[in-house]
Amino acid sequence: MVMVIPYVPTYITVHLGSPSDGAANVTVEFIDYVKNVASSEIYPTWDEAALLANILAIISFALNRVYTEYYRSRGYNFDITSSTGIDQKFINGRSFFDTIERIVDRVFNDYLRRIGFVEPLAAKFCNGTTATCNGLSQWGSQELAQDGLDALQILQYYYGTDVEIVLNAPMLAYTPSYPGTPFQLGSQGEQVVFIQAMLNRIAVNYPALPKIDPVDGIFGQQTEAAVMAFQRVFSLTADGIVGKSTWYQLVRLYMAVTKLGELESQGHAFSGYSWQLTEPMVVGARGESVRILQYMLVTLSRYIPNVAPITIDGIFGQNTRAAVIAFQRFAGIPDDGVVNARTWQLIYDRYAGIQYNVVHQTRTFTPPHAVETPENIREVQRLLRDRLGPVNPRLANVAVTGQLDEATRNALRVVQELSGLEVTGELTPETVAAIVVAVDQLIFTNNSYLAQAATQTLREGDTDFGGGTPTWL
Repeated sequence: MVMVIPYVPTYITVHLGSPSDGAANVTVEFIDYVKNVASSEIYPTWDEAALLANILAIISFALNRVYTEYYRSRGYNFDITSSTGIDQKFINGRSFFDTIERIVDRVFNDYLRRIGFVEPLAAKFCNGTTATCNGLSQWGSQELAQDGLDALQILQYYYGTDVEIVLNAPMLAYTPSYPGTPFQLGSQGEQVVFIQAMLNRIAVNYPALPKIDPVDGIFGQQTEAAVMAFQRVFSLTADGIVGKSTWYQLVRLYMAVTKLGELESQGHAFSGYSWQLTEPMVVGARGESVRILQYMLVTLSRYIPNVAPITIDGIFGQNTRAAVIAFQRFAGIPDDGVVNARTWQLIYDRYAGIQYNVVHQTRTFTPPHAVETPENIREVQRLLRDRLGPVNPRLANVAVTGQLDEATRNALRVVQELSGLEVTGELTPETVAAIVVAVDQLIFTNNSYLAQAATQTLREGDTDFGGGTPTWL
């Protein structure tokens, strides 16, 4: 639940019964799980729009169970059940229909969410004949498809017009949200932000809990006091330490008060706060939205040249405006220092990508004085060849040698040229940062400022730029 970035698990563990049954668990590839459920729930002869709509609902519901740790936070050792009363129909060992299999192969890492929020939609459904529900009607979706509606129109008919499809979510092995190490006085980092945000949201429903202000990622005395109050209310050892039991009690309560596993979910946004702006943010603005903006800018300042680190104080002053302008210039959008919806979204996209690479993948580079080590060079070469090469052929002819050979230097010159850096062919810290940011953009926004130019051949699935017009177009 506390992850900001949803991912598609490589495998999913299914309990072959209701949660309390002493049934067996089976672990299967997520893509095969979707094929199994779809083949068990819907008819392969339906129109493709209906099949696609139902398959996306199946994917999204399963991902919501994983994302919210719906069962694991309750102490179970599985992600979802085969009970159709609460989850989806899964028949262990069954075969798949060819029509369904082809669609699932294409869309298994796409899912639904509400615009402005993060978590996969808890896309409930029923057959629409013998059973009805607050969600998609399976037979009704087929009727809508026959009337000419496409898959998204069908989904929005049942779930609302604020539903969108997220494409090509990253895949990872299942990783428990609890990192394995307790948090206590003196702890710092993104996970502490999550703890503070969860406590503040839970406090809305449980006024006995003190609010934490600011939410700054630092486990200070205020956070310790809130944790102890939470532990006392929920009969945990009141030691002020967030160990595994306290962590998952927080997850369960946060999920309950925000209804993340329901269609009427309030939505999980950045660290529990909505990142969908209601009005532009300018100099003089104050509050939690400003603090979140500053937190993201500080993170970006470590990776994007010219974005200077700033103080996280919740006040939009001149230093914050300067950092916003520096980012806008980097992103190729108007540099007016105003944080409108577009600027905010682009900042969040880059921040989210960096968090995925650095926090979840623990990918880091050696400090600048030792950048050109064989290990770092190989990592950069892999990123150039495997991640950026497919969208920019000028970056594809790189071999993973651990040496700064001419092909690698030529690719670095391309990166530097398109990033507005000095074109030297050297592996500078700024060049490494530009490569990492470009890879992040591809993962989270399906575009990159290093993507191929209009004069090059476009490929199926390519998208336009979200960050303005690059200088080379």
